[in-house]
Amino acid sequence: MRFTKDHEWVALDGDIATVGITAYAAEQLGDVVFVEVPDVGKTLTQGDGMAVVESVKAASDVYAPVSGEVVEANGELGGAPETVNAAPEAGGWFAKIKVSDPAQVEALMDRAAYEAFLGTP
Repeated sequence: MRFTKDHEWVALDGDIATVGITAYAAEQLGDVVFVEVPDVGKTLTQGDGMAVVESVKAASDVYAPVSGEVVEANGELGGAPETVNAAPEAGGWFAKIKVSDPAQVEALMDRAAYEAFLGTP
């Protein structure tokens, strides 16, 4: 699993990246009440807004950690947005992206680097 400074995670399986927000991000948001996932077939460029998550505290964009095409979206989040809080790094994933540049994944932080980043004042 790899992580971004915007608190997204990426789990790569072959050339398919599953993307979600980290446990830290879910905790900071508070109770998630709405999730908008990207459309299947949408082409994303790294850094593009790809999804929206709304909580009782705020609405936030979720940014594409890698470039590629959305091949699957987690439609279950529409009816069960609380899954993002309950399992942010598992069942609360947002989309699966066919990665166009695998080097982008490798350039992201590993868990140790992400945890160090969180500890940075």
